[in-house]
Amino acid sequence: MWRKLFTSVPAFRALKAPCRSFKSSSRGAEKDFFKDLDAQLRAFRDKAAAAMPGSDWSPIELTPGLPPERADVVIVGGGVVGWSIAYWLKMKARVRDGLRVLVVEKDPTYSQASTVLSCGGIRQQFSLKENIMLSLFSAHFMKNINNHLCVVNEDPVDLQFNHSGYLFLASEKSAHIMEENYRTQRYVGAKVALLSPSQLKERFPWMNTEGVALASLGLENEGWFDPWSLLNALRRKAVSMGVYQCFGEVTVCQIITKLLHDVRMPNSLEYQPVECAVVVNAAGANSGKIASMLGIGLGPKESVSGVPLPVEPRKRFVYVVHCPDGPGLDTPFLIDYSGVYCRREGLGGNYITGMSPEETEEPDISNLDVDHEFFQEKVWHRLAHRIPAFEQLKVSNAWAGFYDYNTFDQNGIIGLHPLVPNMYFATGFSGHGLQQSPAVGLAVAELILDGGYKTIDLSALDLKRILLQEPILESNIV
Repeated sequence: MWRKLFTSVPAFRALKAPCRSFKSSSRGAEKDFFKDLDAQLRAFRDKAAAAMPGSDWSPIELTPGLPPERADVVIVGGGVVGWSIAYWLKMKARVRDGLRVLVVEKDPTYSQASTVLSCGGIRQQFSLKENIMLSLFSAHFMKNINNHLCVVNEDPVDLQFNHSGYLFLASEKSAHIMEENYRTQRYVGAKVALLSPSQLKERFPWMNTEGVALASLGLENEGWFDPWSLLNALRRKAVSMGVYQCFGEVTVCQIITKLLHDVRMPNSLEYQPVECAVVVNAAGANSGKIASMLGIGLGPKESVSGVPLPVEPRKRFVYVVHCPDGPGLDTPFLIDYSGVYCRREGLGGNYITGMSPEETEEPDISNLDVDHEFFQEKVWHRLAHRIPAFEQLKVSNAWAGFYDYNTFDQNGIIGLHPLVPNMYFATGFSGHGLQQSPAVGLAVAELILDGGYKTIDLSALDLKRILLQEPILESNIV
């Protein structure tokens, strides 16, 4: 067997030719020869190892980029949530090839991915304990990220985590809600402090406190970071652990005895069927479309099959403004009760800002064009009222991205669908998916491999609440 294997490997035959000219070569040629010999030996060893039993080596040349024909788990959506799930699945499986995981992402450039188009914020100032616990876990994960996501012979991960915290402002009308949220946050373990208007003005003299009755400041584990760095770190680590990645679009999803997906390759008419035992719908703003492929929401309206996944894309604008006289390095991620937000963007007087539109003014989602009039008409005057220095500013850049907006209650949807017992959901986070992704990934991996939650109980975020029409509302939505 071994002899046949060795003589059939092209690299072995390629080693014979240089030997005839070795004796007559110069010293420089000798160095070139040994360098080439070493490279060919390495290639030979790699092919020999790949041909061992249990490997994926095949003498047939496959089209580059095609997914495997079979996988244990297919994750639809290669954003930060999808790659987090893949990472935790491999971490829990322990054995490198014990669980075959495939991540499918339709945008190979990530130019329209919600992950990289977000503001990169992380906070624990929520009203629901599940959201607080998710972000607490994720903050600790990020603070120790190289203990989790380091890869041998690769540069360490640098998230550029800025720990300036979040600062929420409340009016007289909403101050009692902030106090209730504060008690919940402290009970769960978040480090936050309430500030009176006078304390607020003393700490942040650049702020106009008119109309502010109460403020809540995050003291630890809050701030912002680089979304691309987290996404790339999770992907790099997962791939190093044996996760397969494929850039393509899931076009067909059928239930036979297993789930069967057809993946269409980007800029191509080529399809690849993939059989799998489990599918995770982490497709973000497109997750509703993936769910409908299995008939979810297409049945009679009075039945369970007639309840669609209530997740749709919602476009949000982010504006970069330049103001040399703006707030300094102590500027937190400010959330005004008017809806406008602002945070520092690096140094040099740059900031990012924006706000969510009214429900009746949702922008067109057919593209990612930016509405600059929205800044002029809705954002600027609110921003300048709270921070007077912003009366003089210049918009230097802007972009738009999609929320995977849960129209039911704006909270994440995690778990199985009762009619599709091997499709898991991790979607609908309505702007919180990035910051909660490390914890969500672990939670979904526990559901798949352990049959239940072990670290954080997220039963309240199950899909059943939608079928039973029992929303759980989060008051701190930005």
